Amino acid sequence: MKEHYIADFNVGETVTEFYMVKSAVFKTGSNGKQYLDMLLGDCSGEIAGKKWDIGDDEASSLTQLKEGDLVKIRGVVTEWNGSRQLRIGKLRRYDPAVDQLVMKDYVKAAPEPAEDMYEYIMAKAISIKDEDLKAMACKFLQENKEHLLYWPGAMRNHHAEMAGLLYHIKRMLMLGEKACDIYTFLKKDWVICGVILHDMEKLNELLSNEMGVSPGYSFEGKLLGHIAQGVKAVEKMGTELGIPEEKKIMLQHMILSHHYEPDFGSPVKPVFPEAEILHYLDMLDAKLFDFEDALAPVKPGEFSERVRTLDGRMLYKPTF
Repeated sequence: MKEHYIADFNVGETVTEFYMVKSAVFKTGSNGKQYLDMLLGDCSGEIAGKKWDIGDDEASSLTQLKEGDLVKIRGVVTEWNGSRQLRIGKLRRYDPAVDQLVMKDYVKAAPEPAEDMYEYIMAKAISIKDEDLKAMACKFLQENKEHLLYWPGAMRNHHAEMAGLLYHIKRMLMLGEKACDIYTFLKKDWVICGVILHDMEKLNELLSNEMGVSPGYSFEGKLLGHIAQGVKAVEKMGTELGIPEEKKIMLQHMILSHHYEPDFGSPVKPVFPEAEILHYLDMLDAKLFDFEDALAPVKPGEFSERVRTLDGRMLYKPTF
């Protein structure tokens, strides 16, 4: 059992513990000296880390660090611009011959079993009455099951955790069905299919290892992004299944418009109600994930660190 989880860090304390490398980049400081800029994580969260004053004897081994590596850190928790950081003194790699670790302590994962979430989502796809939309949703889920069981929903932001993409889709489906019960003019088949397909190309936009840690973006992901990739994928999949052109274009529109604004990657806004609700389901689940994640380590009556994805707000946890 770990003694020092990131969520429990207090400024000023010294920690000696293993953490997972999320990123490690050499940079040059204003004094002309190199330092190692890291993002470290465990099952409770992430923290930025800096290792200063790197000697020539250390540099060669530190350059070998990569995403997903486990390293033992000795450092002091500091504060910078309202956020905690780790000032690293010593660092060494995990040695399986010496170190006995429980991997679930180091991997941030969705709070539900991936297989259970997958079966829930597949059941919703099978429930679709429109045979064309059912075929699209089921084909995507069946062909991508292996990756879906661990793929994160993002590299850094909401649902950046093992099986985070499944968790995002499942909660959006739960919300979407409730919305359809209230706004009865919504076509539930389109809402379900749109939710399942909207982020489908994150599987090809993002890179990920089997622990759900993403080191970055694929070549196509960097140049196109998952929205453009999704439009391409629906065209190909729809053609293979013989989906009517109108339906195919409407599904492409749902993917193309679900970020709503050009600044966030959507060149068009929704023009039918199921595309509109898809945007708000996506936005609501993303924002509430960020609230839940940021407030989890906060003590009642205190504020969180600044949350970049929520406009730098410091969130408050009430005492009741």
